[in-house]
Amino acid sequence: MNTLIKSIDGEYRRYKALGERALEQVSDAQLSMPGPGDSNSLAVVCWHLSGNLRSRFTDFLTTDGEKPWRHRDEEFEARTVSRAELMAKWEQGWTVVLDALASLTNADLERTVTIRGQALRVHEALLRSVTHTAYHVGQIVYLAKSFRGEGWTSLSIPPGQSDAFNRKLSERPEAPHPAGSRPEKA
Repeated sequence: MNTLIKSIDGEYRRYKALGERALEQVSDAQLSMPGPGDSNSLAVVCWHLSGNLRSRFTDFLTTDGEKPWRHRDEEFEARTVSRAELMAKWEQGWTVVLDALASLTNADLERTVTIRGQALRVHEALLRSVTHTAYHVGQIVYLAKSFRGEGWTSLSIPPGQSDAFNRKLSERPEAPHPAGSRPEKA
């Protein structure tokens, strides 16, 4: 797998895990509750993200990324779902994108794909999709944190602990370098 494709695959996997860690922190009832200001529920955001990933990455290299079988407006309809239903829908989208990435080769990066009739190079389509995914996972984290409130467990460095984290990081020994490849110090 090409370095760029590996990097994008890694970002998708990082956002998938981030979304899952956020979803784990809410109750089953909160999955279907509208967000603040009557915004989308976690279920709606997950339905939309899954629908988008399935549409974009099913037959990624050979068909338009907006499939005729996708009903985007339905993804935004309020719904009451169980955690099992939500996670099954979530996995559908992620399985399609990760399988598509695993099948890409270096030569594929210069190919052209279409999304809603717009021609894009494969690398452009991948970057467009990973940013769209990051946007929606950010919504999931925001909603989950707002629902969880004081019981929220930080998904990164907790507030007020940056200095301690950086100190701990600086105390770690340097990673070993192959013989003769140690960077020069100025």
